Amino acid sequence: MGSHDHHDHDDADHAHDHGHGHDHSHGHVHAPASFGRAFAIGITLNTALVVAEAVYGYIGNSTALLADAGHNLSDVLGLVVAWGASIAARRAPSGRFTYGFRASTILAALANAVFLLVATGAIGWEAILRLREPEPIAGVTVMVVAGIGILINGFTALLFARGRKDDINIEGAYLHMAADAAVSLGVVVSAALIIWTGWLWLDPLTSLVICVTILWGTTSLLRGSIDMSMAAAPRGTDLAAIKLFLLKRPGVSAIHDLHVWPISTTETALTCHLVMPAGAADAFLMETAQLLTASFRIGHATLQIETNPDNGCALAPDDVV
Repeated sequence: MGSHDHHDHDDADHAHDHGHGHDHSHGHVHAPASFGRAFAIGITLNTALVVAEAVYGYIGNSTALLADAGHNLSDVLGLVVAWGASIAARRAPSGRFTYGFRASTILAALANAVFLLVATGAIGWEAILRLREPEPIAGVTVMVVAGIGILINGFTALLFARGRKDDINIEGAYLHMAADAAVSLGVVVSAALIIWTGWLWLDPLTSLVICVTILWGTTSLLRGSIDMSMAAAPRGTDLAAIKLFLLKRPGVSAIHDLHVWPISTTETALTCHLVMPAGAADAFLMETAQLLTASFRIGHATLQIETNPDNGCALAPDDVV
């Protein structure tokens, strides 16, 4: 994905007649398989909630409840995509897909963010139209259905809570469910206030607040998934520390062509050329790869050894990719 073509490297290496070694470490960190159950439960509960909110939102004439249904529908679609991607990520490499389908988790996170933005636009437009001509709503019905929404979304969010720090895909699912619980709470409060005060404009206003909430929560997910799609080093990766670590390895006099990029939302890869005049044994490569996994969570390291500092490697300059 973000790597150089290794065949081109090898051709150049033989032309320069310098020794090189490759080490491929596979310390992969997958999302736990138990998240399959979390996805199944989340999708089932939220599909039922979407149907209930859509039906009672229409019957009760509440744009806020319909907005919540739209939000939940986008989450159901997002969960389906995220689940499919997490399954695809475990497929073995084949044919031209030499990394398997791990990158599908990055596409899923991006699609998830886009789903939310589309839903937000539709909900916001309807709310603005309704603000101009507020209509009465069935307050008690709206409160009860939205209250059930709080319970379902809160429970589903808890299913994904433990995996959100390790996988942006799981984080996306968690954020959506947590935001939905807060949104449903807002619907309950607005319905209660409408019953109490008779202010009908509170319902479409709540819809607009829901839209702002969704946008606020989606910004981080969208930025993170776009960064990953552009093969940016994952958030939290300390490139300066990685450079220093490699330079301090015994026998290394210089490094160049360092690249760090995500293979999936949970796996990170690295390639680098190490200048080592005395050469290196397999033990050095294996140990370096293990330390990269332990210290920097890089599970797929490919290291190229160059014994002649003056070989004129075409990839040595910092501005060459």
